[in-house]
Parts: sequence; C-alpha cells; structure tokens
Amino acid sequence: MVTQVITCYHCDSENIVKNGKAPNGKQKYLCHDCGRQSREDPGSNAHSPQRREEILRAYQERSGLRGLSRTFGISRNTVTRWLKKAANLPPLERTLLPAPPSEALALELDELCSFVGKKADKRWVRLALARHTPQVVAYAVGDRSERTCRRLWRGIPESYKGGRCYSDFWEAYGGVVPEELHEAVSKESGELAHVERWNNTLRQRLARFVRRTLSFSKSDEMHEICLELFLHRYNAAIILR
Repeated sequence: MVTQVITCYHCDSENIVKNGKAPNGKQKYLCHDCGRQSREDPGSNAHSPQRREEILRAYQERSGLRGLSRTFGISRNTVTRWLKKAANLPPLERTLLPAPPSEALALELDELCSFVGKKADKRWVRLALARHTPQVVAYAVGDRSERTCRRLWRGIPESYKGGRCYSDFWEAYGGVVPEELHEAVSKESGELAHVERWNNTLRQRLARFVRRTLSFSKSDEMHEICLELFLHRYNAAIILR
C-alpha cells in the first residue's frame, strides 16, 4: 500500500492539520510551523482565460460575489482579484465611436444614487450619454455637488462637447455646462429617456447598484472598478453590433 504524505504548500512541513473545506470542496490545511493555510492539490486550481471570462460575464448579469461562489465553486477573493486585474483599462474615450457633427450631437446628463458600506454613505454616479449611439461618454463618482459635476464635464472628450446637452433641473449642471449648450428639461419631456433607460440597465446588470439589495460595495475602490469595467464592456458591445 502506498501512503501519500501531505506537506505544507509554503514550507514543506508535515506538521499540518485539517482546517475546513474550500468553496470548491477541497480540503484545507493549517500549518503549525509557518502558520499559513494551504489546500489539497493547489496546482489544479488554475482557471482558463475562457473560464475567467465566463465567470466575469456572470458577475455582470446581477450575480453577487456570494452567488458566484455558490454557482461556480470559486472564492469571492479570487473574483475580486480578477476584477481588479481586469480593471486595468484604457481611458473610456477610446471605446467611443466618432462624434457626429455638432448639429446632430446631443448628450443626456443624469445621475443615479448608490452607496458604499451603508446606505447613509451615498455615492452619486453622474453620466453623460450620447443619444445617437447610445454610449456612455464620461462618468464621475462622488457627492451631488458641483465639484463632481465639473469632473464629469472634464471627462467628456472635446469632440463631444459641441452638441446640445440635456439635463434635469439640478442646479449643478447649470453652473458647469456652458449656457449656450445647456437645456434643463423635466423627466416627462422625453429628452432624458435614453439615459434614464441606461440607469435602469445598470441597476439590472450589477447587483451592487440595485436600489434595495444585500449586494453592496464595501470600498470606493471596488465600487468604481466594477462600474468602469461594465462601462467599457457596454460601449464595446455597441461597436460590435
């Protein structure tokens, strides 16, 4: 009979004990010598690029991190690492189609409320959406002040700043967008229909942006990483239509 000796993956010590199971069902071990944790056959845990993409796409269809862990047998920390690596993206401007002539260009500006950690810690996501595509031209995350609105305006490419800009009556827009380009309208006018619909798309696709949800961001970093990754993929999908 062949006896297999299990050693610590980090220090090769045999002074290890069982320490629960990983999400994928594999046995975990705790080393009494180095104090670190390892799991059974760690070399077989690598995921192919295709598998990673499948899991990240599932994440962007309203699956929370815990849901992915239950569905795919993968650690939440692993998905978080993948999200951070995938968010090493070029500027959003590079995902845009060329801007049309200024007389045919119209931007819709709006904001949606989200939170980090608890609902009292609000984060307003401001968006500029091109009506003719519709792609998200720029975004800014922050409070509801004029300062955040100015960051949104600075993020809009110069080629997209010559058209008409429609927004609601929130006063910050009037203080940032040039008066000759800006038009404040009511929600019922229909001039903001595209961006309002896009807000609904975001809430339907990313669980952490749903109004009433148990899936939420614990840090500003992850809140913006997940949003930026979604924006790049959304804009890229429009180009491929």
